[in-house]
Amino acid sequence: MNIQITARKFKAHDTLKNYVRDEVLSLERFSDDILDADIILSYQNQKESEKIAEVVLKVPGQLLKAEHISEDFKISIAGAVEKLKRMLKKLKTKRIPHI
Repeated sequence: MNIQITARKFKAHDTLKNYVRDEVLSLERFSDDILDADIILSYQNQKESEKIAEVVLKVPGQLLKAEHISEDFKISIAGAVEKLKRMLKKLKTKRIPHI
């Protein structure tokens, strides 16, 4: 899986990048078909400091996108990954032929 991390309006530290990679790599448990993962980290307002994590997964035939907003990047990333876990589980059940 190719992972690309983009930080908008700031420079992400290596610890944050490593955390993002670990979280996204945990999605491979739910699907072996993930080709690419694009992660976009940004913040909305400096006063309120809403941190936004947007994760886009490319699987054969589809794009899965999840976004989460919170006061911390780690919480935002974890929230987006949780949403993607549910999407991957649902996608996997649709692919399995029911007898």
